[in-house]
Amino acid sequence: MLKYEILKKSKETKARLGKLSLPHGEIFTPVFMPVGTNATVKAMWTDDLKDLDVGIILGNAFHLYLRPGLEVIDSFNGLHNFMKWDRAILTDSGGFQVFSIRNKKVEEEGVKIKSPLDGSEIFMTPELSMKIQMVLGSDIAMAFDECVHPDMDEKYVEESIERTYNWAKECKKYNNKENQSLFGIIQGGFSEELRKKSAEQIVSLDFEGYAIGGLSVGESFPVTKKILDAVMKYVPEDKPRYIMGIGTPDLIISAVENGIDMFDCVLPTRMGRHGTALTNYGKINLKAGKYKFIDKPIDEECNCKVCKKYSIGYIHHLFKRDEIFGKMLLTYHNLHFLLDFVKRVRDSIYKDEFLSFKKECLDKGLITLESF
Repeated sequence: MLKYEILKKSKETKARLGKLSLPHGEIFTPVFMPVGTNATVKAMWTDDLKDLDVGIILGNAFHLYLRPGLEVIDSFNGLHNFMKWDRAILTDSGGFQVFSIRNKKVEEEGVKIKSPLDGSEIFMTPELSMKIQMVLGSDIAMAFDECVHPDMDEKYVEESIERTYNWAKECKKYNNKENQSLFGIIQGGFSEELRKKSAEQIVSLDFEGYAIGGLSVGESFPVTKKILDAVMKYVPEDKPRYIMGIGTPDLIISAVENGIDMFDCVLPTRMGRHGTALTNYGKINLKAGKYKFIDKPIDEECNCKVCKKYSIGYIHHLFKRDEIFGKMLLTYHNLHFLLDFVKRVRDSIYKDEFLSFKKECLDKGLITLESF
């Protein structure tokens, strides 16, 4: 099962350097986890992910349940063998996908939704979520939760955290997969009081790790930061902490400063497929005409194999012609950038230089004053 060890605590902040031991490998934290929704990190070979030293990726329980379906995954003895990935996998519960589907009916036992594939009715429950994730065979499974829309009133949010609590208890009852750890998810919208209540409820169930859900869903950065600051004091220090769906340098710095160990986001891969590069001096749109004649790498401070070999001008050309290779190159670069950024975060904690690194990022324009 899971073992988490704190290797070093920052003297300046709540940041910590840790090691997460899972059935499919050891991972140093803080860690960024690339998203592999459909049993693949889009535009990436698994060998490329290993080249980038990726130790853990995400799989999406809901989408994999729809296609290829549990019967197919089970016939391959789980997701690892299906996608030929021998390192760790975390699967989400399906709660966020339920949140993003408009036509749904939330009930006390679960959520009724229409399949986006054929319109058939699906009743997603804690039991079904656990069944899906046990068949997938991920190293870490997530408890089924209700992620509420940002404009929901406080009364509804209060009802939703009770459902999330009850569903979490059901998930603990149904999840009995050997070598699969289960994380609970703290909800509560943008209310500090409800976040505290949800944290106390979920922590009382003694999960192997804890996630902060329902953030980065359209709210402003200061709101995200405020909730993160408020909730972390109620989450045990001796277990891994995960904030779901963040991937910008601003949010990563803020999360790590508050003692978060794990985070994921589609940002680097999605931006890569649409022509936006992450660099040490901010984002650049490689589709812009001004890059047509530039015979320089995307980022002269980057040592990834894309920046070592290809010019901005060439990658610009690939995007203008809608060539798949351009999307592959930029996805690789973006993942390298973000993974390297998090490695530098880990190094700064180890050297007790986290705040100096944060200041360096501000001076470069990589993060904003709102991060302070």
